[in-house]
Amino acid sequence: MENTRELILDMLVEILENGAYSHLVVRDVLDKYDYMDGRDKAFIKRVTEGTLERLIEIDYYLDQFSKVPVTRMKPLIRNLMRMSVYQLLYMDSIPDSAVCNEAVKLAGKRGYRGLSGFVNGVLRNLARNKQRLSFGEEKDRNGKLIPDPQKEKYQYLSIKYSMPQWLVKLWLVTYGEELTYFILKGLLEPQPLTLRLKESLTAEQRRKWITAMKGDPFKAQEHPYLSYAYQISSAEGIRSLPGYEEGWFAVQDVSSMLVAEVSGISRMVLENDRLEPLVVDVCAAPGGKSMHMAEKMAGRGKVISRDVSEYKVSLMRDNNERMGYQKIEAEVFDAAVLDGSLVEKADVVLADLPCSGLGVIGRKRDIKYRVTEKSLQDLAELQRKILSVVWQYVKPGGVLIYSTCTINPGENEQMIEWFTRNHPFVTEELTDYLPEALKGEGKNGMLQLFPGYHRTDGFFICRLKRI
Repeated sequence: MENTRELILDMLVEILENGAYSHLVVRDVLDKYDYMDGRDKAFIKRVTEGTLERLIEIDYYLDQFSKVPVTRMKPLIRNLMRMSVYQLLYMDSIPDSAVCNEAVKLAGKRGYRGLSGFVNGVLRNLARNKQRLSFGEEKDRNGKLIPDPQKEKYQYLSIKYSMPQWLVKLWLVTYGEELTYFILKGLLEPQPLTLRLKESLTAEQRRKWITAMKGDPFKAQEHPYLSYAYQISSAEGIRSLPGYEEGWFAVQDVSSMLVAEVSGISRMVLENDRLEPLVVDVCAAPGGKSMHMAEKMAGRGKVISRDVSEYKVSLMRDNNERMGYQKIEAEVFDAAVLDGSLVEKADVVLADLPCSGLGVIGRKRDIKYRVTEKSLQDLAELQRKILSVVWQYVKPGGVLIYSTCTINPGENEQMIEWFTRNHPFVTEELTDYLPEALKGEGKNGMLQLFPGYHRTDGFFICRLKRI
C-alpha cells in the first residue's frame, strides 16, 4: 500500500523545488493511484493543495521556531516540515502527536534519521504554541507571534492570506482596502467546479441530467448568473459524472462563459438569418469558449480555434468530438504571426491572451509564487504583440473580445487604453449583454470580476468594435 504522506512529500518537492505545475502534478498522481480509497485521495489532495495555499504563512511560522531558516533547510526536510505544519494548524481530525510521529518516521525512511530530533523538536514546539499564531480579532496581542496589523500592514496581510507582499501592495493601491480583502479571502475559499450544460439539450435530457446531479454527492446548484451553469460540490473524476460520455456538459467557469454572452454572437445569428458568422479564437486551449461560441451559433457559420502547440490542439479536438460540435476547426497556429488569409474576414475575434493568471490562484495555487513584477511586464508586452496582429482579422463593424483570467490593470484596463489609442476600435457598453445580476458592473465596455466579491474566478472582459 502506498504511503500517502510520502506521495504528498514527493509532490511538494516536484512542485516547489523542481518547478512543476501543481494542478498537473495533483491530477497525474490522483490518476495514477485511482485505485486508492477515496479518503486517501482526498487526504493527498487536501494536504498538497493546502500546503501550497498557505505556504507563506507556514514558512513564517517555521522561521519562528526553527534555528535553521526555511530557506537553508534541505529540500526534502523543508517540504516535510511544511506539510506537517499544515496538518497541525488546519486539520483538527489528526492528533498533533500523530503528525509529529509520522514526520519523524518519514524523515528516517528517506535517509535523514540524523535530523529526526530536529524535525520532532520544531514540530512539537510549534504544536504547543498554536494559540500564539492566531489571526483572530483578539484585542490582547501579548505573546502573539504574528505581525502587527497596524504597524506592519503589508506583512500582516501577506502572512494571513499567504500572498506575496508586492501583490498585496498592488491590490491595495489599485482597489482599496475593502475590495482587496474580498480578493484575498476569496482566493482562499473552496473553489466549486462549474459546468456549462448544453443549451441545445432537449427538455427531457436536461431534466434527466439535473435530477442525477442534484443528489449526493454532487449537489449541483444553478449558478445565479446563468441558467445553464451549474456548480457542484464534489467531483472525484469528471469522466464519471452523468452525461460526460454523451457530451452534455463542459467544465467551464462562469467568467469564461460570459465571453460568449458579451460577444453577442447569438444576437447576430438571430437578427440575420443569412449570416454564416466566422469566429476566430486565437488562443483557444482548452477550447471552452470556442465550443460555447459554436453552441450560441446554433449550427451556423464556423469557429476557427487555434493554439500554439499540437498537444493543446489535440485536447481541443478531443473536447469538440465528445461534445459533438461539427463547426469548429482546431488547428496549430501562433497568434503572434499574421495569417493573411483571415484579414478582415472575422465577425468576432476572441483574444483570451496569455496572462499572469492572478484571478485563478484559488485553483492553481502555485501561481502566486511564480509571478513577479518583471513577469507582469513581459506578459503585457506579449499581449501587445499579439493584439497588434489579431485585430486585423476583424472585419469593419466586427467585434473583438479581449479577456484575461487576471486581476491586474496593466494587463487589463491599461491594455485596452493602449489598444484603442493605437488601433481602429472603440469599446462598447456591456449592459445589454450581461446577466441581470451583473447589469451595473461593466463600465466603459469593460468588466472586471473579483473572486470573493463575484461568484466567479477573477476575470476581465472587454468588448471592442472595429470602426
